Amino acid sequence: MRFRFLWFAAIVLAVGNSCNSNVKTATAKKDFLAEDLDTTVSPVTDFFDYANGGWIKRNPIPADQSGWGIGNLVIEENLKRLREISEKAAGAHAAKGSSEQKIGDFWSAAMDSTKIEQNGLKPLQPYFDKINSIADVRSLVSTVADLKKIGSFTLFSDFVAQDDKNSDVMTYKLWQGGIGLPEREYYFKNDSATINIRNEYINYITKVLTMAGDDSIKANESAKNILKLETRLAQASRKLEDLRDPYRNYNKMAISDLPKMSSTIDWTNYLGITGVAHIDSVVVGQPEFFSALNTVLTTSPINDWKTYVKFNLINDFAGSLPERFGLAAFNFSRLFSGAKERRPRWKRVIAAEENSMGELLGQLYVKEFFTETAKKRYSDMVEAIREALKARISKLTWMSDSTKQKAYVKLAAMKKKVGYPDKWKDFSAMNIGTGSYVQNSINANLWWHNYNMNKLGKPVDRDEWDMTPQTYNAYYNSSNNEIVLPAGIFTVPGYKDEELDDALVYGYAGASTIGHEMTHGFDDEGRQYDAKGNLVSWWTPKDEAEFKKRS
Repeated sequence: MRFRFLWFAAIVLAVGNSCNSNVKTATAKKDFLAEDLDTTVSPVTDFFDYANGGWIKRNPIPADQSGWGIGNLVIEENLKRLREISEKAAGAHAAKGSSEQKIGDFWSAAMDSTKIEQNGLKPLQPYFDKINSIADVRSLVSTVADLKKIGSFTLFSDFVAQDDKNSDVMTYKLWQGGIGLPEREYYFKNDSATINIRNEYINYITKVLTMAGDDSIKANESAKNILKLETRLAQASRKLEDLRDPYRNYNKMAISDLPKMSSTIDWTNYLGITGVAHIDSVVVGQPEFFSALNTVLTTSPINDWKTYVKFNLINDFAGSLPERFGLAAFNFSRLFSGAKERRPRWKRVIAAEENSMGELLGQLYVKEFFTETAKKRYSDMVEAIREALKARISKLTWMSDSTKQKAYVKLAAMKKKVGYPDKWKDFSAMNIGTGSYVQNSINANLWWHNYNMNKLGKPVDRDEWDMTPQTYNAYYNSSNNEIVLPAGIFTVPGYKDEELDDALVYGYAGASTIGHEMTHGFDDEGRQYDAKGNLVSWWTPKDEAEFKKRS
């Protein structure tokens, strides 16, 4: 699945005459496109500065952000909308089990900083007890399995997704993971910036373990051991570019054969705890990683593993814990984000709320901010862009007619999801209250874990959305051969949709969003999936060679 963020410096358009009937409405407000220009710059010399310079001069990067663009203004506007929805729900004292109750209670518990400070680490104590009882590799893996269910991820990654070669089937996937830095190269590059990041990672782990009650000297030694342990996992991990090859990262095997790959792990026990059922095979992304993990498990001291799991548990819930933990996590993250200040609590809570129950918020959001008229407008636009892309494909001189015909079939079959789902998820089993922010986060994570595991052995729900309607983002899903376009991606700050003319809309929505996502179906990864979303070659060898030559 391909996700992507749109960070616009500005919306750049050459606006000509429009026959759209909404032009008069749009011109009633200021011409923000004209205001974005810097006419002191020649467009021949530097079109970017000419088109965006005025906006950039008026919009310095805020201290709590690593970058800033018109996309951020959309996000800010949506955050305010979601805050209003959450505060209204919190004040409604709605019936237990209702959407408003869950939203309101989550918001209230997360905003109650006094209670969060009073609770301290107590909500995590039952899990600390499990970690303290780890005595060997078997109990280590069992504990890791328990913690994965509540949202703390160590050792490796595993998840439920469509089978790349049979998109009608949901499969269980095992994937490399277990490292705390963003990707493997941070463990090996020796430039001064990367060395500093590794040193600061040790300092961060030390700080977290010390705040959790460990002796500072012991905590520092544990931090160094955790880095060594993760370095061994990183050494066995594939590089980012190697993860872009779907064939290399598709290795199907029987569950009964997992011990041949990693005999130290009791797979029957692990899969039983995590709830993997109704399947007899798994897809392993990187078998060599799990073979190496087998060695790391047996040769690393069990106490190193215990502190590794403990640190990850605290780190994964840092945002829900007392301020000192969240602040420490933010200060370390600044090395990657560049942000100078932490976002205010209410914005952090909205992000957590969206992660936990985004579709509940989305149901209320679209009622107020995305009309049926807007949904139809962008649905129709998808068809216009689809026709434009078909015309582009027809003019390719290097692609044979046989491949073009299959490309047309894939393009025609590409499903569109616009605005919001036709069928909403059922969150009735998610238990949310006002007692503990951490516990609400745990309960939400457990709900999502069970929700995804429950897909195994069942038909693929091709109507499901993996984004919420209010998200300022969009994606192409190769396994479903679909583009998903949430309502939030079509927002222009300060304007209702009916105030925007087609010249503007075709620039920011037609080209930068709809066209962008469609092309993912034909990029270096997406082109390897057919019209039904299966990983299978539909190109002639000559056309494939020509594509690779150009890409």
